[in-house]
Amino acid sequence: MANKKYLCIQRSETGDCEKPSPGQMQEMFAKFNAWKDKFQANILDMGGKLKSDGKIVSSEGATDGPFVEAKEVIGGFMIIEAESMDKAMEVVRESPGVGMPGSSVEIREIHTS
Repeated sequence: MANKKYLCIQRSETGDCEKPSPGQMQEMFAKFNAWKDKFQANILDMGGKLKSDGKIVSSEGATDGPFVEAKEVIGGFMIIEAESMDKAMEVVRESPGVGMPGSSVEIREIHTS
């Protein structure tokens, strides 16, 4: 069975959060690097963190976005490859970002014909 590609969208609640200490940052990077090494075969594109501003384009034109009244923000994305949604969920569930309060990852299979 061929592997499928999945778009993973990092979401978090809006609001200010406390900045981690240098020691906490080191620990976070260590966990992240261990996770990345474990699932390197599944991670096709680490994507990245998204800036907080952007544009929303429709047939009527373009407006500034995203909207500030949203309850959550999309903070980043990545593309992974896995044999099933269950395996994709395993990769994401073990990522350090999912364990942060108010954080979630939406996983969507990328349709290919």
